[in-house]
Amino acid sequence: MNPRLIRKLHRWLGLLFSLSVLMASGSGVLHNVMTRTQAPPPQVKPSGGGMNVNGIKLTVAEAVARLGAPEVQAVNLRGIGGQPWYQIYAKDAQGPQYVSAIDGRVDPGQDEAYAAEIAKKFLAGAEVRKTDFLTAFNSEYLNIFRILPVYRFDSPDGLDTRVYVSTTTGSVTRHTDRQRQLEATIFTMFHKLGFIPDKDLRDLVLTVLTFGTFLVALLGIALFFATRPKARA
Repeated sequence: MNPRLIRKLHRWLGLLFSLSVLMASGSGVLHNVMTRTQAPPPQVKPSGGGMNVNGIKLTVAEAVARLGAPEVQAVNLRGIGGQPWYQIYAKDAQGPQYVSAIDGRVDPGQDEAYAAEIAKKFLAGAEVRKTDFLTAFNSEYLNIFRILPVYRFDSPDGLDTRVYVSTTTGSVTRHTDRQRQLEATIFTMFHKLGFIPDKDLRDLVLTVLTFGTFLVALLGIALFFATRPKARA
């Protein structure tokens, strides 16, 4: 091995790929800061407006019959507006269907109403308004949150507080605001190169930068052995 050539490669490649080291270390520092400044993720537990179980008049089979007796995959009993509703997932339906457990009324609008109750309860009764319904991940609601579809509700509290709600789990899947999102955005830019919109290109760049860092470290090890003092006879 030619020590002079290795030294040159190590020097210039180290300069070239030092950016990825800086970004990775910077995101690591920010990650530690975020663990101190941001609350942990919301607990995944069912929530809503409660229900009057004494008012249940219909059986599950009767409720399913109100929908034309489709092939059922799952049935939940949800409290919406203090009343019991069957949340029914049929095989060929795109989303949950709602049948009143009291009078058998079918009301597709109950899904959004249920989501709004979850959001309001999570924010301690604060007023909320629906601003989005997501069926795909975006730059704020990333694939690390895993659950789709979700409703987004915003609170007019001056902090740009917003929550993402899944009616499938009956819970808030993400809670953020202006300050939290700023930290999260910077972290995504540094750690995952979020400023590159195309995922395939982003993954390619991340792979090249990571491999380059690995190569620089490997050259450093090779240079150590190539330039070590020779043992005297």
